[in-house]
Amino acid sequence: MKQYGGRFDVDRKQNRLKEISELEALDGFWNDSANATKIQKERSLIEEVLKLYGSVKTLSDDFEVLCEMSDAGDEASAREALELFPKLQAALIEAEKKALLSGETDPNNAIVTINAGAGGTESCDWAGMLLRMIQRWCESKGFKASVMDFQYGDSAGIKSATLLVQGNYAYGLLKSESGVHRLVRISPFDSNARRHTSFASIFVSAEVDDTIEIEVLDKDLRVDVYRSGGAGGQSVNTADSAVRLTHLPTGLVVACQNERSQIQNRAMAMKILKSRLYDLELKKRQEALDKIEAGKKEIAWGSQIRSYVLHPYKLVKDHRTGSTSSQAETVLDGDLDDFMKAFLQWKSLGGEVQDTGMDEL
Repeated sequence: MKQYGGRFDVDRKQNRLKEISELEALDGFWNDSANATKIQKERSLIEEVLKLYGSVKTLSDDFEVLCEMSDAGDEASAREALELFPKLQAALIEAEKKALLSGETDPNNAIVTINAGAGGTESCDWAGMLLRMIQRWCESKGFKASVMDFQYGDSAGIKSATLLVQGNYAYGLLKSESGVHRLVRISPFDSNARRHTSFASIFVSAEVDDTIEIEVLDKDLRVDVYRSGGAGGQSVNTADSAVRLTHLPTGLVVACQNERSQIQNRAMAMKILKSRLYDLELKKRQEALDKIEAGKKEIAWGSQIRSYVLHPYKLVKDHRTGSTSSQAETVLDGDLDDFMKAFLQWKSLGGEVQDTGMDEL
């Protein structure tokens, strides 16, 4: 437990929790709702880590005692130790994952944008499958995933979608999904049942809070308003409430149509834009560092991070980490934890690309 105790800074976190409790007891603390919300999120993050640490320590101590009793010839203790071991192993894996989430914005909410690639209906359908995959993963973690913008495909699936994922370490975990995803399957849209390859991209950025200053000048913005799309009937918004912001210096475009009013949609679109600009700045800094370090490869369109093969066999392979799964349907149903853990380990070791995977797929 020394490894995790040190990396989690248990004593410091416990002291900070006491400080937060003292802050909450001060007169007027709850009057500043923005600051109170920020402090409450910090409390939630600390409590989550301390709970995990306590669970690992308890399981580890119990397992150690059972092993000692087993060595003394107690068969019942040996059986209990065998039953306890998988729980300890799972807790240690979760602790390792939390220890790897040490980035400045890792605890933040995530903004996830999915775009279909070239290929018409095939790619739109694949983008829709990726949207479902992310949403199912969010459900499994108890995270809230709100659709901020959505464009249907012409015949099936989606052209694009933007989600706001709210939950502790949402960005730190979901950043593993950022890049180009490739699907190989027998197309359900091909009457000749031929094998097709489709591409779609996922882009993940951290939601920035008020503590990060991002200046966006009015002269650098083009604002377009339009009518929100809907399923029809009474749910259609008859006013031009949807907002699209174009940041002229960078060419970044964001849109929001989920809120009820144009003002609310503009505020959410601005939050997404600031998050994108912050992420862009971080990437520029990283690129400057990468020029110094040899062997780093940029992940770009046409250089997929992961392939999902549904025919002639079933295999999901991450080309950065080399991790694989033969349970393709399970992965597409949101079981991404193993890939996320492998990504975090890969990043902590320097992030060298393993292979492109083009030959075998």
